[in-house]
Amino acid sequence: MKRRLGAIAAILSLVFFISGCTFIFQTGRRSDVQKIQELSAQLEELTRTQQLLENRLSQEIKDKQVSLKMMDKGLVITVVGDLLFDSGKAKIRPEAHGVLNKVGKVLKENVPNNLIGIEGHTDNIPIKFSGWKTNWELSTARALSVLHYLVENENISPERLSAIGYGEFHPVSDNDSKQGRQLNRRVEIVILPELVKVKSSTGTVEPASYLK
Repeated sequence: MKRRLGAIAAILSLVFFISGCTFIFQTGRRSDVQKIQELSAQLEELTRTQQLLENRLSQEIKDKQVSLKMMDKGLVITVVGDLLFDSGKAKIRPEAHGVLNKVGKVLKENVPNNLIGIEGHTDNIPIKFSGWKTNWELSTARALSVLHYLVENENISPERLSAIGYGEFHPVSDNDSKQGRQLNRRVEIVILPELVKVKSSTGTVEPASYLK
């Protein structure tokens, strides 16, 4: 129960951080209770999606090519960069098509209304011979390659997708070892929680919006 409340609180904190507003929940207020119920339902949906992906990507997870984690920003599907791309390149390797196809099918069929953020990350080795100005350009191009693959091969609606490159500046491990740099080279596909219309205590309906 504590874990469940903690996860709901994490989603709530993300909602209000991104929306840029402050909201105080009042005990027993009808609209607040409904908001919590809706967010709880969204958490359950993301949890079911995580379990489905764990089943379909079991071999890739076992091989440490893919990992899944529920985070404040949503359900994060991390794919190691060395599976997706050759060194210094942004063209998706054929070996990665199977993983992206499995993920794309779930995005389309199981969470059709959620926005999807695609984040590119690199290690801290400076760009030398690949033609990119910096790791920012490389990470952004890689995120866009995954975005275009999902649109063109899995028919994911473009309106649901966004891409961003973080370069070397959001590492998940140290860059002092080969293993650490390998972990930092990654693409994260983030299934964002959905915000739904909720009738307020005054009887007005708050506009539907999504996390971006």
